[in-house]
Amino acid sequence: MAFIYYVTQIQFEYGAIQLLKQECERVGITRPLVVTDHGVKAAGVLQKALDALPGLPVAVFDQTPSNPTEAAVRAAVAVYQAQGCDGLIAVGGGSAIDCAKGIAIAATHEGPLTHYATIEGGSPRITERAAPLIAVPTTSGTGSEVARGAIIIVDDHRKLGFHSWNLVPKTAICDPELTLGLPPLLTAATGMDAIAHCMETFMSAAFNPPADGIALDGLERGWAAIEKATRDGSDREARLNMMSASMQGAMAFQKGLGAVHSLSHSLGGVNPRLHHGTLNAMFLPAVVRFNAQAPSVQKDRRLERMAHAMGLNSATDIPEAIRDMNARLGLPTGLAAMGVTEALFDDVIKGALADHCHKTNPRVATAEEYRELLAASM
Repeated sequence: MAFIYYVTQIQFEYGAIQLLKQECERVGITRPLVVTDHGVKAAGVLQKALDALPGLPVAVFDQTPSNPTEAAVRAAVAVYQAQGCDGLIAVGGGSAIDCAKGIAIAATHEGPLTHYATIEGGSPRITERAAPLIAVPTTSGTGSEVARGAIIIVDDHRKLGFHSWNLVPKTAICDPELTLGLPPLLTAATGMDAIAHCMETFMSAAFNPPADGIALDGLERGWAAIEKATRDGSDREARLNMMSASMQGAMAFQKGLGAVHSLSHSLGGVNPRLHHGTLNAMFLPAVVRFNAQAPSVQKDRRLERMAHAMGLNSATDIPEAIRDMNARLGLPTGLAAMGVTEALFDDVIKGALADHCHKTNPRVATAEEYRELLAASM
């Protein structure tokens, strides 16, 4: 059965941050906890959010790590409860937004966070009691501002997904202005994350035509804009299109992702210092080749349609075009350049086979096929 659900209210425009207090009032948040990180604070973006909340008593948690952890969630919940907060505002990239989703669960539900993880059967346990959340993305990558899921490293070091419609932010405030100061390498890495979402969800075999349309348009926008946004961070049109590609990728991936993400989630759990978007960029070429043999991909001409959106002559050009784009953006040449060794493969494969994205790939990979994908991405 296909379940298709679009529920997030989105404010999308330059200057949309000024609507933050209005959206708090609409949602019913009177004492927000703002969840962010040191980088967003240092860049002055946190202050822009605080300036848009005149008159509201605001608490701040600015300790979000680059890969959000259950420990960070606990620390933030302590602030949330001590300050009597009644809602959350996430200001940052996917890490801050995902951390806020973890807080939304832990501040209102009993027991360890792992109890609510998707692969532990936890999705139905996340109820409407989850704290209300407004998301203000400052990167164009994960699209977590319009998604029902969060990825968090739990205490036993697994990088797990948490999925519930009760975690969808009540409002996404998408202001491209907040991304103008994003450094080139982070622009590139987060941008390839958005492109990976659009590509991988489009290849998924699940039936969801609206998601396919959104993903394909997002891919076209992102592929055309990412190099411009990386080379000239002040290009307002490129920044707008990258933020849209990011949002669209996440709107679409309710359809499901696949082997790129099962591998990057697992490897990111094994080594939390590795950037998720960069890992996706490394895995994409090999997974596209692997998926080319999937009956559903061939039947629906999935790769040919992606090639057209990317301005390529042939579906067979896609893997090399991604490698070339990674090089032009200044991203690593492969996993080895990121410090990954074959000694990690067994742990990565074990995690990938258990990941919530594993079974929505158009070809469900075996352990040996995951090993081959890892080797091909080195």
